[in-house]
Amino acid sequence: MTFSINVNASALNALRNLNITGKELENTQTKINTGLKISSAKDNAAVYSIAQKLRGDLRGLNAVQQSLDRGVSTVDVALAAATAISDLLLEMKEKAVAAADQGLDTTSRAALSQDFTSLRDQINTIINNAAFNGTNLIDDGTDAIVAITNADATQTLTVSHQDLTLGGGNISITSTQSIATQDTASAAVTDIGESIIRLNAVLTRLGSGSTSLEQNRSFSGKLADVIEVGIGNLVDADMAKESANLQALQVKQQLGIQALSIANQSPQSILSLFQS
Repeated sequence: MTFSINVNASALNALRNLNITGKELENTQTKINTGLKISSAKDNAAVYSIAQKLRGDLRGLNAVQQSLDRGVSTVDVALAAATAISDLLLEMKEKAVAAADQGLDTTSRAALSQDFTSLRDQINTIINNAAFNGTNLIDDGTDAIVAITNADATQTLTVSHQDLTLGGGNISITSTQSIATQDTASAAVTDIGESIIRLNAVLTRLGSGSTSLEQNRSFSGKLADVIEVGIGNLVDADMAKESANLQALQVKQQLGIQALSIANQSPQSILSLFQS
């Protein structure tokens, strides 16, 4: 054993070990505070890069969810309005068929015509109020729903515009249509029949569009959940394990401090060599 007052190898070794323990303790405390075993590229560059890529996909899916939510709401408003118009057409057909009766008296036909006109005008009111977030799928415009369906915004789902205005592409009835006479009532019956057939096709398209949007919304939500769990598996800390590590390192640090204290007392033994 070599005694030296210039170099205390035991103390240096104890200090080095104590510093290592302190660094490990700091890392463990960081994991516990953040809940992450990999919180920066310094911890594991490859895994951190993968996690960041997945976080980007997750943010993209959040935007997808918002786009699909708007699309579903807009189409559902249009679908509700189209259904209401379909109900009105059925009532109008009943009035028109009744007014087409040759034996109907003038007073009764006038009453039916007034009801018919009121129902006809309600169609315009419904169409004007069928907008959501500034988009109206059933007016005389060209609005359509184009919702993004993937995190890179390279894929979309489109629900086309459906013109349900009076005299438009799907509704044969005009804004001046009446059943004031037997002839006009008969003509209205034909127009309403054609309109009902076309409107049923519109309802089918809107219904299919709404279903597709909801299915994509459900899938993107599930995909987001899977990605979030995947990120957690990559970077989340095992809190039970880290808690056990923390306690062990705290004990190790205390022992290291004691070891350093003992090593620092070693030079004092040199004095005993010079005592008589």
